[in-house]
Amino acid sequence: MTSGPLPARWFKVIATFEAISWTALLVAMFLKWIVHAPHEGGVPVVGMVHGVGFVVYLLSTAWAARTLRWDLRLTAVGLAAGVPPFGTVVFERWLVRHGRLTPRSARSSSADALPSRG
Repeated sequence: MTSGPLPARWFKVIATFEAISWTALLVAMFLKWIVHAPHEGGVPVVGMVHGVGFVVYLLSTAWAARTLRWDLRLTAVGLAAGVPPFGTVVFERWLVRHGRLTPRSARSSSADALPSRG
């Protein structure tokens, strides 16, 4: 598994699970509404799994935000990333690229600074 603090590792796993459950729900809805599959295409079961995954994603985002000291804006973006399909993975990859899944004390001060426009 990846190195780093537990909230960051947990966040990565849950963000990926949430995106996978979104995919499964989209497939189940396609089967139900387009293909007219029997048993509602599995929407009730897959929907519940996705719903639980979404709630766990929100909780893991709040835990990571508190532990890793994200500001309110970044936390709000993280919470909102759970709404569109695959938003959690996009957000998680952005966090990795910008070093935001490491504790503030482990980041260099230059990593926190915004790039200059000069």
